[in-house]
Amino acid sequence: MSTADTSVRVAWRADALAIATLQAAAWRERYGPVLPPELVAQIVPELFEEKWAASLDRPGDARNRVLVALEHSTVRGFAVTAPSTDDDADPVADGEVSELTVSPAHRRAGHGSRLLQACADTLRADRFLRATMWLDASDDAMRGFVAATGWAPDGAHREVDPVGDGVVRLKQVRLHTMLVGDDD
Repeated sequence: MSTADTSVRVAWRADALAIATLQAAAWRERYGPVLPPELVAQIVPELFEEKWAASLDRPGDARNRVLVALEHSTVRGFAVTAPSTDDDADPVADGEVSELTVSPAHRRAGHGSRLLQACADTLRADRFLRATMWLDASDDAMRGFVAATGWAPDGAHREVDPVGDGVVRLKQVRLHTMLVGDDD
C-alpha cells in the first residue's frame, strides 16, 4: 500500500503562478454562471500572478499568511489567513480565512481538510482566539464541508460586488469557529 505525498506549507514567491492559475480556475467556476462570457474569458492567471508575487514578497501584516496544499511538489490548493477585516471584529482576537481554494480537478482528496486545519493552526499560532470565513450563501458544498469541521454561521451576512459595477451581487454568510477550548 502506498500513500500520497501530500502536505501543506507556507507559500513561496515561486508559487505565485500556481496560485494564480488555481484562483483563475476557481473564479471562472464561481463567477461563470453570473458574469457575461466576455468577462469570464478575462479571468486568466496573468490577472493575478503579479499581485500574488508581490503579496508573497511583502505581506501587509506579519500575520498575513498564504498556505499551499501540495501533492508531491504540485500546488493543488491554497488558503489565506490574516487578521479579520470585518467592522465588528476584535483586531487582536479575530483572525480570518479570507480564501480557501482547491483545484476543481483535485477536490475530495484531502487537500481542503489539510488546508483548513493548517489555517486553524496558523491563526492559533498567531494568537487569534476566533476565526471567521465568508462563503457564498449559495455554495452548499463548501458550507457543508466547513460546517462538518466545526464552523457555524454567526448571523452576519453581506452582499459583495465582484465586478464593481453593481450589476452582479453575491450574497455571503459568515461562519466562525473558536480556536481555543476551555482547557487552553
